[in-house]
Amino acid sequence: MAIVTLLTDSGETDYYVAAIKAKILGVNPGLTLIDISHKILPCDIAHGAFLLKSVFRDFPKGTVHLVGVDSTGSAEVVPIAVQLEDHFFVAADNGLLGLITDKQHQQLVDINSINPVTTTFPEKDIFAIAAAKLASGVAITSLGKPLSTFKKMIGRSVKATKKMIAGHVIRVDNFGNLITNISKLDFDILSKGKTFTVQFARERFRKINSNYYQAEQGDCFLIFNSLGLLEIGIYKGRANELLGMEYDSPVTVVFDE
Repeated sequence: MAIVTLLTDSGETDYYVAAIKAKILGVNPGLTLIDISHKILPCDIAHGAFLLKSVFRDFPKGTVHLVGVDSTGSAEVVPIAVQLEDHFFVAADNGLLGLITDKQHQQLVDINSINPVTTTFPEKDIFAIAAAKLASGVAITSLGKPLSTFKKMIGRSVKATKKMIAGHVIRVDNFGNLITNISKLDFDILSKGKTFTVQFARERFRKINSNYYQAEQGDCFLIFNSLGLLEIGIYKGRANELLGMEYDSPVTVVFDE
C-alpha cells in the first residue's frame, strides 16, 4: 500500500487541499492519502517542522510526505524531493526539512528542473505530481537534476551542564499544553542520584508525573510525553493562558548538589 501524507498551511475552508489530493489521485487513483494537518499557521515553518518530525517515522519506510508550508515564500526557493531516513519528502527548499532530522540525506533532486513550471500553486502543479510518481515507484533520480545540499535551519537547542538544563517551549499544543525541548534522555542522565527543581514563569516544581490524570483538575503538572519531551500543562485547563507562557518561553531544570 503506497502512502502519501499531506502537511500544509492551506487551512480547511478553501479548495486547496482538495485540489492537491485530486492531482495526486489523477496520477494514481490507487494511492492512500493521509492528512497530517492543514492547520499550520500560514508560513509557520517551526510548527510544520515540529509536527513532521514528531510523526513521520511512525509511517512505513518508503512513505512519501508532501509538505506545503510557506511554499511560495521566495522566488529563490527551489521545489525539491529528498530521501531522508528511507522516507521521501516533497517540499519547498525553505529550511523546514532541515529541522526534522540530523541525518544525512540519501538522494536529493530539484523537481522543477526538467520542463520547469511557473505557478502560484506549486503544491498542486509541482509537488503533487512528484509525490504521486514517487509513491507509484518512479525513481527519485528521474524527477529532476541532482542537488548536493538543501537549506537547513538551526532549531532551538538546550544548554545542559551537570547543574542544569536550560530549554524553551517549542510548541503550544491544541490543549494549551507547553511542549519543551528538554528530553527525558538528557534529564535521566543528569538527574541520576539528584533532586531537582523545574523552573518556569514564577513556578517551581520538584516532581514530574508519569501521566496527565495524576493531577487534580486545575492543577499544574509536568510529564515526559510520548515524544520523550518535558511537557507542562494544567489538567483540564490551558497552561499557556494561565501561566502566561508561549513559544520560546524559558524552562529550566536545576539539579541540587
